Formats: sequence, C-alpha cells, structure tokens
Amino acid sequence: MKISYNWLKQFLKIDWTTEQTGELLTDLGLEVEGINAYQSVKGGLEGVVIGEVLTCEKHPNADKLKVTTVNIGADAPVQIVCGAPNVAAGQKVPVATIGTTLYTEEGEAWTIKKGKIRGEESFGMICAEDELGLGKSHDGIMVLSDDLIPGTPAAELFEIENDQVFEIGLTPNRADAMSHWGTARDLKAGLLQKDINLELITPSISAFHVDSRILKIDIDVIDKELAPRYCGVTLSGIKVKESPTWLQHRLKAIGLSPINNVVDATNYVLHELGQPLHAFDASKISGNKIEVKTLPSGTKFTTLDGVERELHEDDLMICDAEKPLCIAGVFGGLNSGVSETTTNIFLESAYFNPVSIRKTAKRHGLNTDASFRFERGIDPNTTQYVLKRAALLIKELAGGEITSDVLDFYPKKIKDFEVRLSFENAKKLIGEAIPEETIKHILSSLEIKVNNVTEAGLGLTVPAYRNDVQREADIIEEILRVYGYNNVGITKKLNASIASTSKFEDYKIQNIVGSQLASKGFFEIMCNSLTSPGYVNLVDQLKEEHNVTMLNPLSSDLSVMRQSMLFSGLESVAFNINRKRADLKLFEFGKTYHSYNGKREEIKHLALFATGNQSYESWLSSNRKSEFFFLKGTIATILSRLGINRFNESANKNDIFSEGLSLGLGKNTFVDFGLVKKSILKHFDISQDVVYADFNWDTILEFVKHNKITFKSITKFPEVKRDFALLLDDNVTFESIYNIAKKTEKQLLKNVNLFDVYQGKNLPAGKKSYAISFTLQDENKTLTDKQIDKIMHKLQQNFENQLGAELR
Repeated sequence: MKISYNWLKQFLKIDWTTEQTGELLTDLGLEVEGINAYQSVKGGLEGVVIGEVLTCEKHPNADKLKVTTVNIGADAPVQIVCGAPNVAAGQKVPVATIGTTLYTEEGEAWTIKKGKIRGEESFGMICAEDELGLGKSHDGIMVLSDDLIPGTPAAELFEIENDQVFEIGLTPNRADAMSHWGTARDLKAGLLQKDINLELITPSISAFHVDSRILKIDIDVIDKELAPRYCGVTLSGIKVKESPTWLQHRLKAIGLSPINNVVDATNYVLHELGQPLHAFDASKISGNKIEVKTLPSGTKFTTLDGVERELHEDDLMICDAEKPLCIAGVFGGLNSGVSETTTNIFLESAYFNPVSIRKTAKRHGLNTDASFRFERGIDPNTTQYVLKRAALLIKELAGGEITSDVLDFYPKKIKDFEVRLSFENAKKLIGEAIPEETIKHILSSLEIKVNNVTEAGLGLTVPAYRNDVQREADIIEEILRVYGYNNVGITKKLNASIASTSKFEDYKIQNIVGSQLASKGFFEIMCNSLTSPGYVNLVDQLKEEHNVTMLNPLSSDLSVMRQSMLFSGLESVAFNINRKRADLKLFEFGKTYHSYNGKREEIKHLALFATGNQSYESWLSSNRKSEFFFLKGTIATILSRLGINRFNESANKNDIFSEGLSLGLGKNTFVDFGLVKKSILKHFDISQDVVYADFNWDTILEFVKHNKITFKSITKFPEVKRDFALLLDDNVTFESIYNIAKKTEKQLLKNVNLFDVYQGKNLPAGKKSYAISFTLQDENKTLTDKQIDKIMHKLQQNFENQLGAELR
C-alpha cells in the first residue's frame, strides 16, 4: 500500500521528517518497507530558469537553426543555438542551463553541456514542453508570459509537486488502515503516546444539499445478506474532462494513472477514506432502477477490460431493470461506466459481504483496489458520509447538480463488538504491568470506547470497522503496538520448565530416520500437498471420487490434495534431471489425503526416491546404479534402526511398480517399494529407472512404541566361518537355504551369507552353484572343532534331504 506524505498531512499537520514518521508507523504495526521520492516532473526542473530572448539571428551554417542571445538573470546574456521554428526575440522562454539533467519520455537521463553546433557555441537549451516533462508537444519551444522575470526558477512557475511516498507492507488484518485517513488515525494514536496531540482533520460534508430532485433512481436490494448496506445518489449536468493538476499529482504519487475527473474523484476518495465507490452513466441505467442481486449460473457478462465472463450463481451483481451493470465490489461493466459523453451519473457507495467479494474475485481472477478493501472488511458506518464527500468533490471538479436524495438501504445495523479486558491477562501476555490510565488512554485514542471500569478490568466497545479486534487477546495486541514493543522491559530472571515427553514422539523418530538417510546421501524434499487431479488416472488403485477437492483452487493443476506421495516426488525428480542432476536420492515426510464416504482422512508417510548412480563418479569406485536391492537394503537399515527386525515379505500387487515387494507383519504393512513403471515415468518425461518406497508412517510409529530396547555386552569369544559350495536346482532360492539353516541351528548360527552364484558350462542342465558362508559363535565359550563339524554336518544333511543339494 502506498501512502503519500503530503496527502497524510492533510489529515494531521505533522512536521516530522519522513524517516521519523516511517519509524513510528512501523512501530504501530504499519511496517514501512521503503520511502520513495515523487516529483510531478522528474528532476523537479532543477537548473531550468526563465530566460528572455534578446536577439535571434539565422545560423550562418544551417538553414533550420538560429543563434540567439538569452538573458537568464546572470551577469551577462548567453548564446544558445536553437532549432525551434517559433523562437523569436522578445520571448520569455524556459532555459535549461549548463549542467541541467533532463529526462526522456522513457525516463533516460541526459545532461546539458556546453557545445558547438555547426561551428557556433551554445551554452544551454531553450526547451519545448515535452523536453521538460510538462506535456507531449514538440511543435516548438514553450513561450511564456511576458511579465516573468529572467532568472526565476521554472519550478516556481509550474508548481512542481515534491512528495515522499511510504511503501507500507499492510497485513491482511489491518483493513482499518487501507487509506490515508486510516493511516492518519493510527499515527495520531502513536503521537499521543509521545504527548503530541494533533487534531485529526476530516473532509467536511456540511455543504452537501440536494439542488433539485429531477433524476431519481430507485434501489432494490434483493440479496440483503450479501449487501447489508447500499447507498446511492444522482448528479446531473456534469462535464467529464481532465482532472485538475493537484488531483493528478495525488493519484500519480501513489501509482495511479488519471483517467477523467469523475473516475479520478472516486479513486481519490477510495484512497482518502478507504471506501470504494462506483459511478454509473445514468443514461445507461434502464428503467431508472438499480437491483442488487445474484444471477443464474452461466450468465454472460462483459467487464470493463473487454473480457466476457461466465457468472457464478453466488456472484453479487449490480443490475438495472433489464441487464447486469457491474460485478458488485469487484469490477465494472463495459457498457455502464462514465465516458466523455456522460452528463448524468448514479454514484454508488456500499458495504458488501467480505466473504462473498473474496470468493467472486478469486473465481474470476480479478484483484482490484475495490475488491482488495471489500474482501477485508471496510467501515459499514461511513458509507453515506463517504458518498456525500465524493458527490461534493465531483460537483467541484465536473460541475452539475445533486439531483436526488441519498437513498440508504441499511435494514439491520452492523453492531460494534463488545469485549472484556482483564488487567491480569494483559500483564501476563505483555510481560509487565502497564498503568491502567495508560491503557484507557491508548484505547480511547484508538476509538475503542471504555464502558465500565472495575478493579479487575474494562468493559469495551470496539467500532465495527475494527473487525480484527473481537477478542481480549486482540485488545491486548492493540494496547501493546501503541504502547510500543520497544518499551517493554526485559527481565533479568528467566523462568523455564522442562516438559516430559516420550522418546517415541513422532518428531523424534523422524529426526532419527532423517539423520540416518542424510548420512547415506539422501536429501530431504518438501513437496506441495496440492496437486493435479489428473494424476489419479495414472494408477488403478487411486480413484477420482476419493479426491479432496479445493473450493478455491490456485490453479487447475493445484486443485486437489494428493492421494499419493509418488507424483509430487516424481515432479521433483524430473525437475532435477532437467537441470543436469540425474543422480538423486530423496526422501520426504508428508501426508496423503482421501475422501471416503463423505469423511476426510489423512495418512502420514515416508517416501524414498532413488535414481541414477548411488554415488558421484570417482576413480576410487565404479558407478553402481540405485536399483531395487539398493533400496531394499536402505529400507532394511531403517526398520532395523527403529527396532523392527521381524517382518514378512510378499509380492506387491500395486500397479505403481513393475517389480515390487511389501514388508509387514500380520495385516499391517510397513512399506511398499519397487521399480516404478515406465508408463508412469513417461508421463513426467523421465527416461531413467526410479525406485520408490512408501512407508506407512502411522503404522511404523505404532510398532515402534511397543519395542523394548535391550542392551548386551559384546562377546569376548571369537566367531568361526565355514563355507559350502552347493549344487542346486535352478528353482531353489537363497531364502529357502537361509530358513533351513536357521531352523537347523538356532543358537550358534549367527549369519548366513551368499557370496557367489555360478551358472554355465561344466554344470548339469537346470543346475546352479551357490557359495555360502556360515558364521558360528558361542557367546559364553570358544567353539571346538568337534562342535563346528557337527553343526556343518547337520546343515549338509538338511540341505541334501530338503533341497536335493550336493556339495561340490
């Protein structure tokens, strides 16, 4: 939001510097993000003076140039070469002296220097109005009034406006400060805390009166919920023309382009008092009647920007007896606004339902100065006051008469807020006790009425325009921001308490797993929970009817909550691959969202993604791909770290994976993982393999809570390794060997490892060779050869009997 300091001073006659004022505004919660200089003419005509042309002769070496001598109020006249066809002796003209900086229409600076033009010296430039930024004409130099004195600074003649503009980062709750009046109101309260009592000067409407009642336009508010208050008045005999210079300066200073005197007046009052207004050409209002209502869904309406829009059934519209004229509080219609031929207008001032305006503006992708204010909530009790202020201003600028009574539809007054303040609660939240008289003084300065006072606190009435102050905590915040956060002392004593929390808290388990993954080279990602509704069509298990749909989506691609962690993760993978980072290991803690039988459900997950090489290219190691077994090993270490050492493996039937497994226990699934299907990767333009794991985090947390962690000392006795080379049928798996070995020797067999597989020549058809090592260890004594041989013999027998194995 932009606030002009010159404009602000019309409400408060403050003599502070802009830096001092900006600092106080920031302390009050209206954070000043920058202060920019504004000049109605760039450069402020500095170095430009009034000159008198004493002589004017034809240039000896150029037909279209003239050599002049000009009195610029210096000790002696200066010679200036001029190419303007209208230059003549005796004229008073603007002269840019040596060293003056002028600006092109595009804003580029150039400096006047002493020079020679076709052999004749020139000590300045006689200027046209476009060269000075005073207009667009370049037909010739500006010829000024004869009574001007040479040497007078041109800035004095043309009344250059110099201003400072505050850039305020307005927070959404401060609807009351969305104007120069609102900002001045806050500034006055801040100054009172510094014992500076300035009068808040508001525009007078005492001159308002009806000149004649010749143009009455009836108002019928049909939708009273969406338009709680609606005011209107007509003006006749106006002349639409360019606005006066002072008004154009005010609007330009805050970044608005002047249009015409009527529209500029409504914009001026909007930024002056914070109330949006709209002027309709009265001749375009059929039936001399305004109806405020909604229209059927699908109704076509062309807005002021020439775009035909399809209305929603909840969009509030301003209509006449036949057609819609304006989207209420948001944007005007193409054929109902003020034009150069307008002579009679209907002026509207209203209070619209903030939620309705916000939804309408969002639906149509419109963000105007009016909707910005309406959707945050304006003051419902100044609607008629602002209407009269605007009517008087239009009458001043465009002439004409006020030709109807003010029609004010306000059937149910919007009430002020009743709030109770406890002095004790204020002390607790602020951290120190502020004197009661100071509190009452601050609240009064903010127009918050003190109804009753007790030893415990205050009974307060908060004006309706402060719709963000409805609770005791809001009142305390108001007190504190005016009192000054910097004025609250810092205590020397710090009180703290230690909370007793379980070691199985979700965030603690997440930190353990996150640190473990980071140590393995994984990077954490945080993806948007909003996603495209089309992703559910890529996987059979996901159904469109289970989508949680946004009522006001940011875009069609972000209109539903994600049902799977896969797709947002693949977006991140694709993003990195497209930027030459193809070796990726990523993880994300997040939620999926589902709608089942009208009920919403959130499920927490841990997702892992790996693609490309496991590590960066190096001469020390060969590149190994992040394939299925790499991911399986990573998953096993995570589960082991969490104390989940028992689980079953089963083939995964999820159509996300071309190859996949599920790990779980009983009916509970811990993780689904595998190689993502090529068809899914193709949708994201990913041509390399991606392995993906989806942990059901809620299930894992439940199991982790029941784990008992035990500690045992490291054994002092050595382990023994023995190997078998087994000739087996092709269909025999290592899992079956492992299970037989574990059943054969449950206590002393610590590990079974497959370290070589051979298939090929010198082996019978349908056979393969497994080289397997067995690790044996007794934790209480050293194993003897007799014990070892007995165990190995039993293993050999079981392999032969159950698998048909042969020792090679």
